[in-house]
Amino acid sequence: MDALSLFGLFAVTAMLVAYALEDRSHWFILAFAGACALGSAYGFLQGAWPFGLVEAIWTGVAVRRWYVRLQ
Repeated sequence: MDALSLFGLFAVTAMLVAYALEDRSHWFILAFAGACALGSAYGFLQGAWPFGLVEAIWTGVAVRRWYVRLQ
């Protein structure tokens, strides 16, 4: 397994864990947003730009959810 694949595995695992823990704290929503940003970077680095684009959108959605939860 190369470094890029390990990076992708880390990003997707972080998304799963943060998503599972979102109800515990608003910080896990922000962590999910960060993991989505990592997933987006992975998609673009891998050359799968549609995946990278969708993950970038999910990053924005998660940041908005975090911001609304703070209110």
